[in-house]
Amino acid sequence: MSRSFAILAAASLSIATPALAQDDDGARTAPPAAPYVKVSDALPLPEFIPGLGTLFVDPATLPAGPFLAYDHDGTLSATIYMTPLAALESGTAYDGLGTGSATVSSVDIYYNAGHPGVEVPHAHVVLYLDEDARERLAE
Repeated sequence: MSRSFAILAAASLSIATPALAQDDDGARTAPPAAPYVKVSDALPLPEFIPGLGTLFVDPATLPAGPFLAYDHDGTLSATIYMTPLAALESGTAYDGLGTGSATVSSVDIYYNAGHPGVEVPHAHVVLYLDEDARERLAE
């Protein structure tokens, strides 16, 4: 299945897709409904990634996401986008992306050189959904 993630990611580099409706009640606790899949079931990544949590993604929205990030209790804590730098440099716009919640308490944006699933250099855009989310996802 990891090969299909890579193929989908490569095919999606130039596609902007709307994603995840605001306040999607079906996604507030893990696992979210189909078409979301657990990233660790599809890629050689740990089930819980410190700083990001347990991730789920709709493969059709790769590589940008949204990746739904859940804490150890299965509560949606962040929405993460992974936007390839080359796509941004070539003018790709990611419009109408959902936040997963009507409330976003803070946003972090940082560089990542690549990892399984999004192998190319990209930016992580992490939208924390409440004041304690960063702390819950840290360990």
